Amino acid sequence: MSSEPRLVSPTASDASLNRQDELPYRRRQQALLREFGTAALQTRDFRHILQQASELSARGLGCSYAKVLEYLPDEKRLIVRAGIGWPAGTVDHVSLGADIESPAGFAFQTGQSVISNHLHQETRFRTPKLLAEHGIKRAINVLIRRGGEGDTPFGVLEADSPDPGQFDDADADFLAGFAGLLGIAIERQHADAKLQQALDHEGLLTREMSHRVKNSLSSVVGLLRVQARVSESVDVKNALENAAMRVASIAEVHDHLWRGSKVGFVDLSDFVGHLCQNLQSSAPEHTVQCHSEPIIISADKAIPLGLLVNELVTNAVKYAYVDLPGVIRVEAREIDGHLLVEISDEGAGLPEGFDVNQPRNSLGFRVINGLVKQLMGELRISKNIPRGALFTIKFPLDPP
Repeated sequence: MSSEPRLVSPTASDASLNRQDELPYRRRQQALLREFGTAALQTRDFRHILQQASELSARGLGCSYAKVLEYLPDEKRLIVRAGIGWPAGTVDHVSLGADIESPAGFAFQTGQSVISNHLHQETRFRTPKLLAEHGIKRAINVLIRRGGEGDTPFGVLEADSPDPGQFDDADADFLAGFAGLLGIAIERQHADAKLQQALDHEGLLTREMSHRVKNSLSSVVGLLRVQARVSESVDVKNALENAAMRVASIAEVHDHLWRGSKVGFVDLSDFVGHLCQNLQSSAPEHTVQCHSEPIIISADKAIPLGLLVNELVTNAVKYAYVDLPGVIRVEAREIDGHLLVEISDEGAGLPEGFDVNQPRNSLGFRVINGLVKQLMGELRISKNIPRGALFTIKFPLDPP
């Protein structure tokens, strides 16, 4: 930083510290630079970074005043964005001229560091009103550059003191070091903001797509059900109704995708609850009970899971209770990084020797097997207690 151009007051002295005090003073400045560099990389709080730059730079120079000034292109002024020592109402309200007749404006316009050790005798610049009101006798102003090439500088970092004394070139280098780190932090904040805007836009497009897919699938469900109502064949009617329910399960996932707070993921508890409500409305004579822990799963897992729940509940409605209404339960919980889903009934149970893997079984069970494989899971079928059937599906969850 020693090659940084600067404008120094003609009365400034480079012997502001005696040799005995010089070394610990400079070491403290270097330690504060390291502290700020670490903190600036660890926080995403823009205001906190500006405020910490003010406080640590003032401490390093033994000042009771410091401030970060941001350039406002439309107003051609430098506004106080953070500071130490100034009264309430200064930050975001008080501004200084950005022309070369003010110390901060000169630093901003020329890129030169400005050291002024006798503001009351200064003939090169006018003393800003803010400094005069607080009895500031000496000041350093350094440019805060942005990291992007060709960008307009952010503004100026200024240290002020009402005490007599001398700021020297090493002090200006120290403050310029702070300004350099601050400029990098500001540029990173700017890049983060642009990235977040892009992610927000992508999320908006994804939700819009999911909303449209859900509406399209709902139209398909409506068409299938219309065809089922007018069909004269019982087999065709049942096939169309089954197809409609399968498509409705996929539509339910997309409905939660576009409404959810996290793009591409759904809340399992909310999703399963709505799915069971839809299944309940299609079988009002039975009772469908659902309970799920609040687990976030991806759409890639939610779609096949929704189809599985649809198939198994529908099978229970059709085959578990032949003449009387009954209860069908759906429960989901997490165990050791896996999702455990149980669908049970208290009906007639499965016939002896039933094997879900046998090819003679229905299309529904072939679909179930395919969906379990898609989830890279396993399906276990057992007797429910005291009676009925229990289907247990277990598959790995996405890592958090």
